[in-house]
Amino acid sequence: MKKEYFPKEIESYVQKKWHLKKTFKVTENYNKPKFYCLSMLPYPSGKLHMGHVRNYTIGDVIARYQRMQGKNVLHPIGWDSFGLPAEIAAHKNNISPYLWTKNNIIEMKKQLKLLGFSFDWDREITTCDPNYYRWEQWFFLKLYKSGLAYKKNALVNWCSIDKTILANEQVINNCCWRCNNIVQKKWVKQWFLKITHYAEELLHDLKKLDGWPKKVKSMQKHWIGEKKGINLLFKIINTSYQFNVFIEKKYINHINDIIFIKILYNHPICKKFIKNINIKNFITKCLLNNFTKKNKFSSIPIMDINSKLFAYNIFIKKKIPIIIVNYLTNITTINAIIGIPTYNNKDLIFAKKYNLFFSKFTKSLNVSENTKNSDKLIHNLILNKIACYKTHYHLQDWSISRQRLWGTPIPIIIQNNRKILPLKEKDLPLVFPNFFFDGNINENYNEKIKKNLKWFLYNKNGIKGQIETDTFDTFFESSWYYARYTCNNEKNSMINKKKAKYWLPVDQYIGGIEHAIMHLMYFRFFHKLMRDMGLLYIDEPVKNLLCQGMVLSDSYYYIDNKKKYHWVNSKDVIFDKKKNIFLNKEGKKLVYNGMIKMSKSKNNGINPQDMIEKYGTDTLRMFIMFAAPPTMDLEWKESGIKGMYRFLNRLWQFIYKYKKIYKNYLKIKNNQKIIQYNQQQLIIKNDINKTVISITNNFEKNQSFNTIISSIIILFKKIMKYKINSDIDHTIIFNGLLIILKILYPFAPHICFVLWKHMGNNNDIDHQLWPVIKNIDTKIKQNFNIIIQINGKKKYVLLIPKKYHNQNNNIKKYILSHNEISKFLVNIKIIKTIYIPYKIFNIVTKK
Repeated sequence: MKKEYFPKEIESYVQKKWHLKKTFKVTENYNKPKFYCLSMLPYPSGKLHMGHVRNYTIGDVIARYQRMQGKNVLHPIGWDSFGLPAEIAAHKNNISPYLWTKNNIIEMKKQLKLLGFSFDWDREITTCDPNYYRWEQWFFLKLYKSGLAYKKNALVNWCSIDKTILANEQVINNCCWRCNNIVQKKWVKQWFLKITHYAEELLHDLKKLDGWPKKVKSMQKHWIGEKKGINLLFKIINTSYQFNVFIEKKYINHINDIIFIKILYNHPICKKFIKNINIKNFITKCLLNNFTKKNKFSSIPIMDINSKLFAYNIFIKKKIPIIIVNYLTNITTINAIIGIPTYNNKDLIFAKKYNLFFSKFTKSLNVSENTKNSDKLIHNLILNKIACYKTHYHLQDWSISRQRLWGTPIPIIIQNNRKILPLKEKDLPLVFPNFFFDGNINENYNEKIKKNLKWFLYNKNGIKGQIETDTFDTFFESSWYYARYTCNNEKNSMINKKKAKYWLPVDQYIGGIEHAIMHLMYFRFFHKLMRDMGLLYIDEPVKNLLCQGMVLSDSYYYIDNKKKYHWVNSKDVIFDKKKNIFLNKEGKKLVYNGMIKMSKSKNNGINPQDMIEKYGTDTLRMFIMFAAPPTMDLEWKESGIKGMYRFLNRLWQFIYKYKKIYKNYLKIKNNQKIIQYNQQQLIIKNDINKTVISITNNFEKNQSFNTIISSIIILFKKIMKYKINSDIDHTIIFNGLLIILKILYPFAPHICFVLWKHMGNNNDIDHQLWPVIKNIDTKIKQNFNIIIQINGKKKYVLLIPKKYHNQNNNIKKYILSHNEISKFLVNIKIIKTIYIPYKIFNIVTKK
């Protein structure tokens, strides 16, 4: 071990050791408790950013800690490698998406290994590998056979820039989640999965997720959007046509207060009974306005018109007008609701607009005995066959078709007679040929399909048709990868049931809050599908979810003559102290935009590799975990990373020098005599114990890793300051340093690996168990200091024997009789004394 700390040198050495020994390779051990630690798999964009570093460092710290708890830890990694970004990047770089993705994986894999993450690389998966996606093709065919996958003509979300369909969850503020382009509506035949069949279970099973953040569960609950009530049967007056009107449970007791009915512009009533030209024009206008939005910030302006139609219900026995509206609720399956101005302010506006009579004190006439009990009322309505229970959900079926070639082909044949023919299992995987991705990179999806249409033609065993040209939504691949990690080399089935039963559920999942609805919703849904297909045995995929905050950094920009924004990286920014302004290298004045999320578009990212070169991996890991609690946003400050570097340097230097007392340690360790510890020794041993207990509790409960690192630094400072007077002192400090290396290891594994060996240990620290607290006499007879004040002014700091604890009278006598205090009180009359235990003793005198 060298005297100086050279992180690059030792980190390379340790990483080679891990690689050669396959230190983190894991197999199923059914006699050992397991722990499955998983970070959301990365998209291979080519370079790691600080968001990646934070996510995977959190996961690695947890995985290493759990190994030290004696658990069999699965900590895998893979690549979410299909999708639009690769196509866009390939287009810009004039390369096929396959080669672009492959090269990026090679580069990012090197970067991940530089960071020393304890992944089991033998379990690596890549979602664009046919050996992976053949099983989701196989699974899709099972879903199709069971009726859970279907194709229909639907009004879908269309992004004209990305030229693909988006699921509802991928539309944010009426814009594409990727490019922020305004989304249009388009009628297209699309494949769907019946996620709505699982809406109730997805909602109610949120109660089982005690280890999930409340915010995530709340977001999912809101998106699923359950509304319970009844469908009440009405008929159009002077016709035999009957239709259902949805009434929320909270309004059921007020059925007799219905003044009007609101129906959507696309309700069958409008097509069937509306003849008036003005009303028809209104409906046409609604169709146009709802088909496409004018700008990304617009919400649907509420429009309405009197249909001139009336409805009647045999229970209510009232003639009720019908109002046509362009919007009712965000739940699209609701197309008719009641209007009750007495209890709803919006309905009150409608009633006044159309001069609809109602009384503020209207009482239910026919149901007076039931109004106190809605359940009785519902029972009565159902008994009369004019109502039924109904639950609506905001959640809609998942549109899984995408108009991209860089994705998993959908294994379906569309026959010439338009009938659907599933591929046979023996024909899987269905793989698009490489020539689709070569040649003219600039050709769009439709052009490539037309150019290569012959490949899609199917003529076999007398069946003629065309292979489905759409591919799966890439969320399809990322919805089941966690289960494949448990058996990534399984060749005979999608999931090895025995291995999956051992490893699942995931004990700790780590990812950003931005995935709360899309990924995590599909993730849970897919798990339930696999369970119902007999592949898994549990209801939910993940026990504990940690959503890490973003990494923020300073941002700067200037605006040119054409009002275009130019974002300048902080390393190219100069601060003029005299003028108190920021400048770029050319001397142009910059606007400071504050701390915002690191991104390429704002040019405020920090390259992790630069930090590793400058300070080392362990320092970067330490700073990432110390700068903020994991769920909070992290503000990047290089001064903070310098502080961590200084701490690791001090640790290195101190242990390097302390090695000389190793013989003293062995001498005392081998001495079988009972050791009697003095007060100083008991205090430091107590500090070590308390630190280990506190850190252990923090790992298990709070996961406030910044607090853990702070505790380690404080303990190390106490050990550095400890005065060694005997061999017993040497032993205590030596053992204390070993404990520090153990509790620091999850955060800074490379330096701990080397220092552990330097302190005389033959085995690797990677296989050490977490420190065990030893029972010692913690009744420390310790003195304490009190500030002595006279009339509120500090006069002296007095050492008080701890025997006076909770003995206020004795403390008073001790203080007042003390030589250093009594000299202040000569010829002075004491009025009273005020004692704040362990802190202040104030003597109030007559002035």
